[in-house]
Amino acid sequence: PEYDTWFDKFAKDWGEKNKIAVTVDHVPVQNIPARAAAEASAGSGHDLFGFNGAGGAHLYRKFFLDVADLVKETEKKYGKVTTIGKQLGYKADDGTWSAVPDFYINFPGMYQKSLWDEIGMKPDTWDNLRTGGAKLKAKGHPVGISLGHSNDPSTTWRGLLWSYGAAVQDEAGKKIVLNSKEAVEATKYVAALYKEAMTGDVLSWNDSSNNQYIDSGVGCYIINPISAYRTAQKLNKKLADDIYVIEPPKGPAKTIMGAASEFYGIWKFAKNKEAAKEFLRYYSANWPEAFKASEGYNNPCFAGLVPRLMPILSDDPTSTPHNKLSILQDSDKWSAIPGYPGPATPAMDEVYYQFIINDMMAKSATGQLSAEDSVKWAAQQCEAIMKKWAGKA
Repeated sequence: PEYDTWFDKFAKDWGEKNKIAVTVDHVPVQNIPARAAAEASAGSGHDLFGFNGAGGAHLYRKFFLDVADLVKETEKKYGKVTTIGKQLGYKADDGTWSAVPDFYINFPGMYQKSLWDEIGMKPDTWDNLRTGGAKLKAKGHPVGISLGHSNDPSTTWRGLLWSYGAAVQDEAGKKIVLNSKEAVEATKYVAALYKEAMTGDVLSWNDSSNNQYIDSGVGCYIINPISAYRTAQKLNKKLADDIYVIEPPKGPAKTIMGAASEFYGIWKFAKNKEAAKEFLRYYSANWPEAFKASEGYNNPCFAGLVPRLMPILSDDPTSTPHNKLSILQDSDKWSAIPGYPGPATPAMDEVYYQFIINDMMAKSATGQLSAEDSVKWAAQQCEAIMKKWAGKA
């Protein structure tokens, strides 16, 4: 909310300075895919369109201006674009950029330290989360990770898959490799975690549900950006002081987690293309202020945008202890966006927007399908989407 307030004033001030009327529309994140589809189909809408999560730059590449010049200008000023930043908007086949990377949102683990201390455990691996979560569920404090249709589970369950050594596609982005023993093991794990350690409500959760869950003092653990912690600070300082931030759980293969991303595209049908470009230039020049306004929530997509030690994250006077958020400074080492280990593509964006991985986990967790059949079903869905996009520009 603080970032939105800052951005609205920032955009308005820029407009007044340049004698341009600026309107900012805030669209709920779950409505962005439908809004983007409607504007692309109608050939009219906003000049600048900001996407969050996945999709957009690749899914609508033929509708967006090439903004390679803006990205190069930003690189000259702030250093090389990061791997995540490149995945957001770069089209490897023709060297153009469909979107300007804005920021990515990391997904660390968040847990009530006093509850985990009581059982002498730490939720630092998926196995520990399951074992300890079952003990805390018995005490009335289950784990809360959504199995619904929203961004949070789309990032979390991809992270789990990758931590087991599984993936949706190969490194080249040419083949679906989901139907693997590693993916089956990961899916079996989710079914066990759901039955043994989680609250049953997670099947219908949206992106705010897990925030509310840990902020209520009931949930012992969630995976979420620090917005949940920031809200707790405003609601209940004692609880906030007990909420600790940790790297995502380590799996059999590695520690890794999905990240949500924010980026801006300029529609080819925009009526104010040059003004949109100028605004993005001005915005990138003031990005460190945006980072501060976000209270450390927005993470940079250019290497030199925010200095190390990072303000707020390295030393946050509102947190107890002050270095509670310091592990987030290196979140790019354990964060990846949909498509990993391959490139972001229209096919991977569509797989994301259709919640196929979420449904694969939910079908197994609820006993609708076995883990093996859930994975087979999901792989078939992904293969159909990749086949549909093969050869398309």
